[in-house]
Amino acid sequence: MSDILIRKVGRAGHITLNRPKALNALSYDMCLAVEEALETWRDDDEVALILIDGAGDKAFCAGGDIAEMYHTGAKGDFDYGRQFWRDEYRMNAKLNEYPKPIVSFLHGFTMGGGVGLGCHGSHRVVGDSSKISMPECAIGFIPDVGGSYLLAKAPGRLGEYLGTTAARMGPGDAIYAGFADLYAPEDTWDALKSQLQSTGDISVLVGQEPPASPMQAQQAEIDALFMGEALQDVLNTLNGSDSPLAQKALKAIQANAPLSTATTIEALHRLRVGEITLRKALELEFRVSHRIMEHGDFLEGIRALIIDKDKSPKWQHATSAVPAVDVSRMLMPLGKDKLDFREKAMKIGFIGLGNMGAPMAANLAKAGHEVAGFDVAGTKAEGTSVAESAIVAADGADVVITMLPNGTILRSVADEVIPAMKPGAVLLDCSTVDVDSARAVAELAAAAGLGALDAPVSGGIGGAAGGTLTFMIGGSDEAYAKAKPLFDIMGQKSVHCGAAGAGQAAKICNNMILGVTMVATCEAFALADKLGLSREAMFDVVSTSSGYSWSMNAYCPAPGVGPQSPSDNDYTPGFASELMLKDLRLSQQAAEGADADTPMGQKAMELYRQFVENEGGQGRDFSAMLPRFEARGRDQD
Repeated sequence: MSDILIRKVGRAGHITLNRPKALNALSYDMCLAVEEALETWRDDDEVALILIDGAGDKAFCAGGDIAEMYHTGAKGDFDYGRQFWRDEYRMNAKLNEYPKPIVSFLHGFTMGGGVGLGCHGSHRVVGDSSKISMPECAIGFIPDVGGSYLLAKAPGRLGEYLGTTAARMGPGDAIYAGFADLYAPEDTWDALKSQLQSTGDISVLVGQEPPASPMQAQQAEIDALFMGEALQDVLNTLNGSDSPLAQKALKAIQANAPLSTATTIEALHRLRVGEITLRKALELEFRVSHRIMEHGDFLEGIRALIIDKDKSPKWQHATSAVPAVDVSRMLMPLGKDKLDFREKAMKIGFIGLGNMGAPMAANLAKAGHEVAGFDVAGTKAEGTSVAESAIVAADGADVVITMLPNGTILRSVADEVIPAMKPGAVLLDCSTVDVDSARAVAELAAAAGLGALDAPVSGGIGGAAGGTLTFMIGGSDEAYAKAKPLFDIMGQKSVHCGAAGAGQAAKICNNMILGVTMVATCEAFALADKLGLSREAMFDVVSTSSGYSWSMNAYCPAPGVGPQSPSDNDYTPGFASELMLKDLRLSQQAAEGADADTPMGQKAMELYRQFVENEGGQGRDFSAMLPRFEARGRDQD
């Protein structure tokens, strides 16, 4: 009998964990099977939503199957566990980012790996038997599979309490803490599943008023007990309280691996700095996963509680004596071994290997993808194969990426490659072109059964080389989800702005602001010079007051002032003036079509046109407007 049942029922893709005697513990093969099903159903129009449940009456999923990790790790082979975690965490992220509703029915025990499988989907159902917890610290680990993400987002200091004590959440607690969404009596679950399967309509999923949450009633006390910045602070507070809650929590923590408990608290505090995202949490968790067998207490914890069952683990540290440096070491970045969410290698055709395209293609190849590149100038990108034509590059590719000079060329290339692309592939254009061209190409691609994205970039040549670009993306959710792993390789941020053309709209609006602010910044420096104000004083004032802008603070046009910029290299282009002129022209073309009044954008375009065409600005950085203004008087044309 299979450990996991995967099938289509009506309008639903249905996944059932089928190891009831093992409390449906998630094995590596089961994890891979779930991911494969998600990929299969992503583009299946017959599947409107996904159902995930567990066989038997005791557990949805009581954790991950860690016996094999122990046996391999005890022999000094840490790669099996690391690969398991790498693939499992990628699957966790996929559940969270999936474009279709995912409904999980969390009966009985849901712990550890079960949380990662059942608590990152869009609709999480609990009933009266539900008992959810994160008990990893008891086996020398930390809450993982994205558990730290849920804990960091829980109200107040509830995350620290749940993560360090393994306290079990009933249905009311789970909803309050953010691990579940709705409560339904379990005798109604079969009917709910049948309705979801027959209709494919998520709106039929209606819950009832959940039971009260005891943890919500205890929130103030939990916050007071767990407000400390480190494990020792929490221990001091717990030791100083004689409340039943404090004493029960203290007993649970004292049984844990001290390094794991201290690391859990520190990880939650780090996750709350800035935006809390699941990928951020998984990447931080993987730092610990990568080290926990070799340098932590994980193997000892499994031995004592799972293998030998003597329940007498010999931890590395005493509960009250965990050096901060040991915690920091567990959470240090992994460098080349970091979690990158890379899926199986894609076949990519890359058309346009100029100053931007070549390093982007090289980064994709370096990440393990099969990249065939083509450029009319014959340029090549490191690590890629050379295609004889754009058609050859596109043939059989999962994704075809274009980086081209303008909309006319994009339309021509699209006419050429779209017939050669396989059904379901994505045409991903990273050029900066007019909105009409982006939308026209998207229509052609859709008619051919392809996905299409317009994804212009910001970040310049340095960002392309360093993989730190920002992508502004227009197109369907499905196409974006397929290309998302590639954006994560080529850039540091991707923003899905809306339907086809929205990426180009965002780019030209952004660069219109950039052009206008750079002109104003250069004007102001030239004026400051003539008023006798030093450039250093000018920068110090403006960069910390209301004149603050990216043009001033990050890309200062005055040499020797502020961070290093092209002005310090005789205005050798980071972003050439003629490219700024191109973007400003696109903004005004779009403004005219939309009947939008953009007088500042119009004036900036005219100034850059004059600079590029008549004043030697071509081939210089767009911040070279400063020496232009320096050399001019007020009445000059």
